Amino acid sequence: MTGVLDGVRVVEVSMWAFVPSTGAILAEWGADVIKVEGPSGDPVRGLVTAGLKPAGPRFTWEMWNRGKRGIAVDLTKPTGQRVVHELVARADVFLTSLLLPARERMGIDYETIRSKNPGINYAAGTAQGPQGPEAARGGYDSLTFWSRGGVSASVTPPGVDPLGMPAGAFGDSLSGMALAAGVAAALVRKFRTGEGCVVEGALLATALWAMQMSVTGADAAGLEEMPRMSRTEVPNPLVNNYRTSDGRWIALCMLQPDVYWSEFCDAIGRADLLEDPRFVDSQARAGNTAACVAELDRTFASQPLAAWKEKLGRQRGQWDVVNTVSDLLRDRQVEANGYAQRVSYDDEGELALVATPIQFDRTPPILTRAPTFGADTERVLEELGWGMDAILEAKIDGGVV
Repeated sequence: MTGVLDGVRVVEVSMWAFVPSTGAILAEWGADVIKVEGPSGDPVRGLVTAGLKPAGPRFTWEMWNRGKRGIAVDLTKPTGQRVVHELVARADVFLTSLLLPARERMGIDYETIRSKNPGINYAAGTAQGPQGPEAARGGYDSLTFWSRGGVSASVTPPGVDPLGMPAGAFGDSLSGMALAAGVAAALVRKFRTGEGCVVEGALLATALWAMQMSVTGADAAGLEEMPRMSRTEVPNPLVNNYRTSDGRWIALCMLQPDVYWSEFCDAIGRADLLEDPRFVDSQARAGNTAACVAELDRTFASQPLAAWKEKLGRQRGQWDVVNTVSDLLRDRQVEANGYAQRVSYDDEGELALVATPIQFDRTPPILTRAPTFGADTERVLEELGWGMDAILEAKIDGGVV
């Protein structure tokens, strides 16, 4: 069962990736999500990432808008606002990422939307949060989540230029997932009581949530930031990464090292380490961590990844391969669970889209393409009771694109 939100109606007025990803999640869960674009369209349609312009469908648009229906109206015109207000009157959720002043100008602020439907859930994604002196200020996840949220500083070694995000929309996708969870919770309340509420998420809030081990830990220890350690300084050599002879990396994460040390050493062919007084237990290894890491470095560098996968599979300690993104699409677990799927675009080819990381009744969703610009405008207006003459008149006055 994937359509857990069948019958839920969502109106989305948002751009870029944060809130659109929330809409994509709700659509994947079965909601009827109507994406409202202005005359120029969502700018993510034309976004170029890492200088890539592959042939076929625009992957940046498809990722965050798959499964939705799309209409195009001009919310600076009364007719365009009328369309959205009529949609809102029949909806369960209103989603937006627009800044507060723009919402007021376009008639989609909280008070106006609730006046059209008192029971609606009004969900908004912001950069810095809805309160405080910067509530009306915009932001991007590379700024508010990654930089201001402390993530970049925590992963950048001392003396190195600040590191960028590992993937575009990294903080957006995490924030969008959190906002979707908030919307789902609000829908439970609505269906129980008939009352809607305001649901708000922020890039800054998501960063704090993701960084809480460091935020709380540093504060508890009275530090500016958590201690940083090199590979050779780790207190537990069994929580570390090791390079193989063919240039790949193995990640170990054995948080109870004394439980696994003997079995691990036998599996990698280093039973001699068990007799070395420097490595006899976790306390000894912590006091000789550089020497222990050096021994394991030499060992792992002696054979290729395939050999280590076979050897490490013989013991119970936790480990895995440091994958590239292309490895992920060949990962048998990804394939078996439908975590990524190839969606066909007819003559345009296909895209590998990633499914929402939540499934219901062990059933992968069926991913579908995003709407072309204004693809469903006339059909949606007809569902609202508009006749063709009214639709044509709205197009003439520019309120409907």
